[in-house]
Amino acid sequence: MAMHDITARIWAEAQKTREEIISDLRDFIAAGEGGEDGIQDLFCRKAEALGCDITSSSYHPTDVVLVEEFAGSAAIDPQERISVVAHAKAGGKGRSLILFAHPDCEKFVDDQGWAHDPFKGEIIDGKLYGWGVADDLSGIAAGLQAIALLHALRIRPAADVYVASTPSKRHARGVSHLLQKGLQADAAVYLHPAESGVGLQEIKGFTSGQIEFRIEIAGLAPPTTEPHQTAFAHKGINAIDKAYLIWGALKRLDEERSATVRHPALDAEIGRSTNLMVSHIDAGSASRLTRGADRCILGAALSFPPTETLESVRLAIETAVAQAAAKDAWLSLHPPKFIWDSGVAGAETVSEHDLVTSAMAAIQSVSGVRPWINPMHTGSDIRNPIVQKAIPTIGLGPRCGNLAQNGALDEWVDADDHVRFVAATAMIIATWCGLEPVPANV
Repeated sequence: MAMHDITARIWAEAQKTREEIISDLRDFIAAGEGGEDGIQDLFCRKAEALGCDITSSSYHPTDVVLVEEFAGSAAIDPQERISVVAHAKAGGKGRSLILFAHPDCEKFVDDQGWAHDPFKGEIIDGKLYGWGVADDLSGIAAGLQAIALLHALRIRPAADVYVASTPSKRHARGVSHLLQKGLQADAAVYLHPAESGVGLQEIKGFTSGQIEFRIEIAGLAPPTTEPHQTAFAHKGINAIDKAYLIWGALKRLDEERSATVRHPALDAEIGRSTNLMVSHIDAGSASRLTRGADRCILGAALSFPPTETLESVRLAIETAVAQAAAKDAWLSLHPPKFIWDSGVAGAETVSEHDLVTSAMAAIQSVSGVRPWINPMHTGSDIRNPIVQKAIPTIGLGPRCGNLAQNGALDEWVDADDHVRFVAATAMIIATWCGLEPVPANV
């Protein structure tokens, strides 16, 4: 049967079973009330019902080897985590595929003013509401639902498909753990609604790298025992004044990099390929304005294209700050101190790759719109299989909004777009892996 006929059958089956697909997603939303463990338990039960082999793997995020990545201990939840892989076995005639998503949502304390029950999956005006539904229960459900859609048509992938439910938030590094334990395939798809809110209109095939850091600048209090230091200010070293010197060095570095660091995808989208943003200043006391600041901390983040390495970017920042400090009498003797909070390198799957063209064709089949590769996702998890094992990887997902991770209320995904998402994922499996009939005795 021609692939065009297969994709038409997949889409027809998705529309026919729309209510079952939505009900299945509601199951995951309800399971979320039991936290990550509840979601993983449900994932295992549903995968077993599909005949998948299940492998659970416990690990500590701090034990995962970092590749083009770093994070300070404050950024990591160190407790033991569990990654689950559902393996849909095949004869190995086609190209294998990893589908991965993360079961860890933002921690639920209370609904904080939600207008909808966070664990019921209500649908109002086409929006399906639920805690973590967009981050990332829609993706967790979709991988298994795509396999189920193929099974309903009595067809299955001709190559192995691995559906992984693996923690991600706060540097949980679940997919990196699996890859380092031996998970391997010819390609991977990250199933996650796009934070941009445009849903299946875009594909994640590009992610910039990012470094988050702080710089601590020392000052010196005026030599006085007076509680008010204003009259003695010229006798001290104001850390805020020195911080402005460092701020200026970072601004100059940003301007220099914007003129020399180029990537065609980023340039076409926003006119520049790298940005350095000073986003936080901490100094002095708002309740004691007559006392000088003997310490100032600048917090910043820098994004950079996949053509640069993490280490080269960090060295550029350190060099710019060191050169500025060397020109100042105080800072040359009391150099600023770096606190490197976290960093990841970028990654890219080229638009001409078969995986990208398969995804574009699948999405166009279910939506009538040909998607584009959005280069504006920074630090996306699509980078992990690419950086860890050079596995071509893309990401896609339905339209969503009001993500809890952004501090919003009433997180949602578009219900119809989730159904399209499931069908598109099944079509990607079909075109990438190839298909074979399900044996009569199965």
